[in-house]
Amino acid sequence: MARMCCSATKTMEFKLYAPNAKKVSLAGDFNKWNAKTLTARKDNKGNWIAKADLTPGRHEYKFLVDGNWMDDPHCTWRVPNTFGTQNCVIDIK
Repeated sequence: MARMCCSATKTMEFKLYAPNAKKVSLAGDFNKWNAKTLTARKDNKGNWIAKADLTPGRHEYKFLVDGNWMDDPHCTWRVPNTFGTQNCVIDIK
């Protein structure tokens, strides 16, 4: 008998080029906007990379770079947030 699971997660990689940054985190609705839970790691080319296991559906997120919120420059879908700025959106199939 096959087991059905409708909440399988998909590991997504988020990348931000910020060679001069000292600390980069990823926050979104998938981690209750807690930037302390997903700290990115810097590669030797100045890219910061964070991986998150996301459930299917729409997720809003942003990067926190040295204490300042920043959009993902690769994201083309953004929605307004309650702070008068925008959140990036990713749709997981």
